[in-house]
Amino acid sequence: MSESAHATFLGRALELAAEGQTAPNPHVGAVIVRDGVIVGEGFHSHAGAAHAEIAALAAAGDRARGATLYCTLEPCNHHGRTPPCTEAIVRAGITRVVIGCRDPKSHAKMPGRDHLRARGLEVIEGVREDEARELVADFATVALLGRPLVELKSAVTLDGRTATRTGDSKWITGEHARAEAHRLRAHADAILTAIGTVLADDPRLDARLAPTPLSDRKPVRVVVDSALRTPETSQLVTTARTQPTWIAHAPDASVDRATSLASHGVTLLPIDRANDGGGLDLTLLLRELARRDVMRVLVEAGGRLAGALLDAELVDRAAIFVAPVIVGDQEAPGLATRARPPLSLASAVHLERAVGTTHGIDMLVRGHVRTLRW
Repeated sequence: MSESAHATFLGRALELAAEGQTAPNPHVGAVIVRDGVIVGEGFHSHAGAAHAEIAALAAAGDRARGATLYCTLEPCNHHGRTPPCTEAIVRAGITRVVIGCRDPKSHAKMPGRDHLRARGLEVIEGVREDEARELVADFATVALLGRPLVELKSAVTLDGRTATRTGDSKWITGEHARAEAHRLRAHADAILTAIGTVLADDPRLDARLAPTPLSDRKPVRVVVDSALRTPETSQLVTTARTQPTWIAHAPDASVDRATSLASHGVTLLPIDRANDGGGLDLTLLLRELARRDVMRVLVEAGGRLAGALLDAELVDRAAIFVAPVIVGDQEAPGLATRARPPLSLASAVHLERAVGTTHGIDMLVRGHVRTLRW
């Protein structure tokens, strides 16, 4: 089969993989092809459900014998919540496996690709590899760095301001951009904000404007609030029983405030302060989120938290909406306030693989702040 055919069928597997809501597992899609025709498809829908390869094999039945399996991620070769996919692939009579990317986490002594080769199957690797890697970038970040993938999202004017000096920020962008921002929220496991944003804007941080069915997804709202100043009347607290709200606070915060917030359904996360004695240790916070099965975090906060995350090299992606508006005030807040700002453009944050898309009259620029390789 030609390289272009391999790319086409692997592309279909990538489309399927995106349909799952899989944390803490990776997004995986699989397609089985026999004589140039798709005879089975599957994707991993959620943790505990059948793996993509197993779902595709079930759909294909006896037609899998002598066929080619296309899988976005290297099939597993270990016992976890489910048996190894490699053995099911061999038993089904698959003769060739085409893999998008290797598994970033080594679970077994022999990787799945090597096990399949040892059992006589042809294995082709690296088809649409960059796309396959991006699909599991959050899973890889947790596996290799012990924290979720972090994407910084903001909306700015043409001169880089996120609000006027009085705090007026509604709305910098138009309705099309806001709908796209809600779509980004729907794909996150958690939305991270800071107490300053809560006090200034009283946000809901839901995905209600995203297209159906994404609008039904309810990412966890996480507030960085050292002293537990989040009002009990805030939307994040009053809706905590229908959409989870977690508040990260310093260990010495008021016990009474913690008890009161907990009575509304809020989950409290005590996090040690950073070594400089200032704010919370953001690395510890992110590790705690990963421990709670959060793989992808969308940051929607003011410049102080954004700058602290950049200073700590904890930002992996950026999604910046740019509106055709000029404030013209150097006292107006900007996207990020860094404690250690760069002294040259060469040392500033540069987005790699940046792509711009239009949403109404606004522009969205998304790119990589850092790219994890494995």
